[in-house]
Order: sequence, then C-alpha cells, then structure tokens
Amino acid sequence: MTREEKSIVIKELTAQLTENTNIYLADISGLNAGATSNLRRACFKANVKLAVVKNTLLEKAMVASDKDFGDLPSILKGNTSVMYSETGNAPAKVIKAFRKKSDKPLLKGAFIEKAIYLGDDQLDVLVDIKSREELIGDIISLLQSPAKNVISALQSGGGKLSGILKTLSQKEG
Repeated sequence: MTREEKSIVIKELTAQLTENTNIYLADISGLNAGATSNLRRACFKANVKLAVVKNTLLEKAMVASDKDFGDLPSILKGNTSVMYSETGNAPAKVIKAFRKKSDKPLLKGAFIEKAIYLGDDQLDVLVDIKSREELIGDIISLLQSPAKNVISALQSGGGKLSGILKTLSQKEG
C-alpha cells in the first residue's frame, strides 16, 4: 500500500469515526469464509456496518478525529474489525447471537455516545444499553401511567356510584 493510499484510507476511516456515535471493535480472526459471510449478513440485517481494518491506520484515524477515544487505541492488536451502528446495542446483540454458534467474534472495545467500554466482559452490559427510541418509549409510558390510573379510577368510581344510587332508589320504592 502506497503512502497516498494509506492517506486516503485514514481520511475515510476518520470520516466514519466522526459520523458514527456507536463504534465497536471486534476480533473476527479464526472465522472461516462461510462464518464470516454469515456474520456480515447478520450485521447487514441489524443495520450494522462491518469493516476489517489495519490497526495502525485505525489508530491514526482515531487521533485525527475530533473524538476522545481514551484507551481504545491501546487494544488495537491482532485482527481488528470495526462495527458502526446508529443503535448503541445493535452490534452487541449481533455478536452475542453469533456467539451461540461460535466462540468469535470477541469484543475488544466500544465507543458508545462518548462512553468507552474495554474488553469482552463488557458485552452483556452493551447488550442491555437502551437505544434512544427505547428510552423515549419508556418515558412516554411513564408519563401516561398516572393519567391511565386517574381515568380507570374515575371509570370504576362511576360504576360504583351508579350502583349505589340504583340500590337506594330500589329501597325507597
């Protein structure tokens, strides 16, 4: 690879790192061609972009980007694949589902909305991260809950009141 080609790759990686708020680094070495193809298909279905990169070029792109990747460059050893996603937990779910059949991919680290996660032991934590849409849904349901309680209390109270009135009117007659 010439110096110019490396420079172009670094610029493209820097742009990808800048555009995406959810970035996963994984090790997919040891997967055969069929398994790699299945992983790529699973990523595509989950709207996750998967790319194999050279560690040195990725490290230079991390430095060139405007984000603080903390200790992530220190884990760039061996085979590294980058996973980009709009949803914070989508790549973690893909990795976890894929590992039911295989021991790979291994999670090296992740950058989620400025938070940094290092190591494969963080996978379960990342799977449990809620997306922005899930959090908004939770907030809406929490806001609706008191209103639903008031309405149901008024509806049940109305039934009791009419029952009492009916009983009283029958006793008078």
